[in-house]
Parts: sequence; C-alpha cells; structure tokens
Amino acid sequence: MKLVTLIKSALIFASITLVPGIAGAQIATTNSSEIAINSNNLSRNSTSMSYLQPFNLVSFAYQGGLKQHGIPSGETLVFETQNKNIMAKDLVKAAVNADKLPSQVLNDQNYLSAVNLQLNALPDYAAAD
Repeated sequence: MKLVTLIKSALIFASITLVPGIAGAQIATTNSSEIAINSNNLSRNSTSMSYLQPFNLVSFAYQGGLKQHGIPSGETLVFETQNKNIMAKDLVKAAVNADKLPSQVLNDQNYLSAVNLQLNALPDYAAAD
C-alpha cells in the first residue's frame, strides 16, 4: 500500500515538475527542420510572452486567488473539478479576468492541456496537504 502511494507521489511530482517546461515548449520551423524551443529559457529581450505556469495557476486558484472571479478554493475546487463543473478553460478565463494571464492563452491548446493535467492531479495534491 505504501509503495503504491510512493509511486503515485513520484508520478505527481514528476508531472508537476516537467509539465510547465513541456507546456512552454514551442516549435520553431526552419528551412530544413523543426526545433523545439523552451520558452522558459528565452532571454528577457525576447518578444515571446512569459506568464503564469499551469501548476502555479492551479495552486493560485486552490489557495483562493480566483474566488472573486467565480472559482472556489480548497476542497470545493477539488470537488468541482472532479465533477467536471470546473474545467481548465474556466480556470484560464477567470485568470484572464483577474489580469493574471493574457487573453490569447484561452486559445493555447498546449497551455489548456497542461492546466487540465494539473487539475487532474489536484485531488492528490490536496490530499498531501
């Protein structure tokens, strides 16, 4: 039983650690090939936009940072997420309304998928609290 819990915790930790970097990856096309670029490593002078990582967004919501924008906190957020009453797009919309994310993130499927991954891990994250 403890081994299963340890493995689940390791998987959650790995997804929390790796997903923000994966979600930030972009494909740059050159004449002959495609190159993956991690936007987290781009210089400050770059024209790419830097914004709240999916894990940080879900944590912010869990801690009550989006309550004024209709997203519950704590166990209520976990419950609403498990029942599919709150989805990744809902969280991102609330963050856009709270000026925590730019509106173009609403159309970024990679970002929405990463937020969805974090929401799916939320029950385990909350249980470890």
